Amino acid sequence: MSASRPGDTSRATPGVLYLVPNLLGAVEPASVLPARTIEVARSLERWIVETPKAARAFLKTIGHRRPIAELAITALPPYASDADLDALLAPAAAGESLGLVSDAGCPAVADPGAALVAAAHRRGVRVVPLVGPSAVLLALMASGMSGQAFTFHGYLPVAEAERAIRLRAIEADSAKSGRTQVFIETPYRNAAMIVALASALEPETRVAVAADLTLPTESVTVRQAKRWRDGDPAAWNRRPAIFVLDASRPGKRRR
Repeated sequence: MSASRPGDTSRATPGVLYLVPNLLGAVEPASVLPARTIEVARSLERWIVETPKAARAFLKTIGHRRPIAELAITALPPYASDADLDALLAPAAAGESLGLVSDAGCPAVADPGAALVAAAHRRGVRVVPLVGPSAVLLALMASGMSGQAFTFHGYLPVAEAERAIRLRAIEADSAKSGRTQVFIETPYRNAAMIVALASALEPETRVAVAADLTLPTESVTVRQAKRWRDGDPAAWNRRPAIFVLDASRPGKRRR
């Protein structure tokens, strides 16, 4: 990192854009993040972030070497223009390294940042992804469903009728292609999603709900859709969760 250490403007080579994974909740950083990720994050003085408040909390939690108030923390605009991206990456042209961090998990994966990363590549800024938790991949790993072929859908429609149509569509794709289907929901709507899964899907379709990943309250529950009618769906409310679906027939499931 000698040619791109934070604050070094004496070299002609561009700085590095580090993609820094955030925690998925309130846990000891060393229990989730590798030492190198923490060390690099502690050294960076310029940050591009999803939400400044969340970023400051993260930097305080990992014990940044500088007072948080002295760091340059800039919010990534939701619909950043080329001019916005140029301005955000300008320090890298002077040899300063930057950190990109989202509110939780890995930046640019089910979170903002892809446009900034693409702009960095176009401008010749080196991009370095650091190791840390991705809720999407952790849920897929723990589901027992195919990790060889899967589709991530982000958020599904909120309206009940539209959500049911979308669920049946991704279920049909899973049955036809064998691809695992992964999606998320706002935590306070988890109960409504579980009710929708139980009513809209075929009874034998497998559904995993992975909640509070990496936290002490973590749970990964896999049931057929018809079994999600049992119990209290409110038990998953207000818990960050990833939903994983597999409608393929047993003989066609990919390993």
